[in-house]
Amino acid sequence: MKKAGIFSATVLAAALTTPVMAQLDVEEQIEKRQAAFQFAAWNMGKIKAQAVDESVAYDADQMQAAANAVAAVANSGLGALFGPGTGMDQNDNTKLKPDFFDEPDKAREVAINFAQQATKLKEVAATGDKAALASQFSEVGKACKACHDRYRAE
Repeated sequence: MKKAGIFSATVLAAALTTPVMAQLDVEEQIEKRQAAFQFAAWNMGKIKAQAVDESVAYDADQMQAAANAVAAVANSGLGALFGPGTGMDQNDNTKLKPDFFDEPDKAREVAINFAQQATKLKEVAATGDKAALASQFSEVGKACKACHDRYRAE
């Protein structure tokens, strides 16, 4: 049931934000999705520093806030910012490979996995368990890497 809820939330978010794509030009779509991913990466960096590298003192409240931010980005309906013309074959301001548009089912699968793993990160962070958070951080990282490896140019 929980997986169905995550999937439903992701589909609903995409459906509700689809009209946004019609309002944003190609450059705005690219700019906004890059900003969203940079924000998620910044928050992932905070989790890495505290729960994985232990280079910064662990603060459970900060970790929960960071995980909530990553989950919010992952479940925000980012799919609406991947409209036609936003790939690197048609725009120099992105590293999004055209394969993304050629494989919509695979791209959707990768995006859903990111949303699921980020949602689980949020749930784990709420427990305050540093080791569990570090473990789930790794899973979110794998989800990010799966997309980068397949759809992001160097």
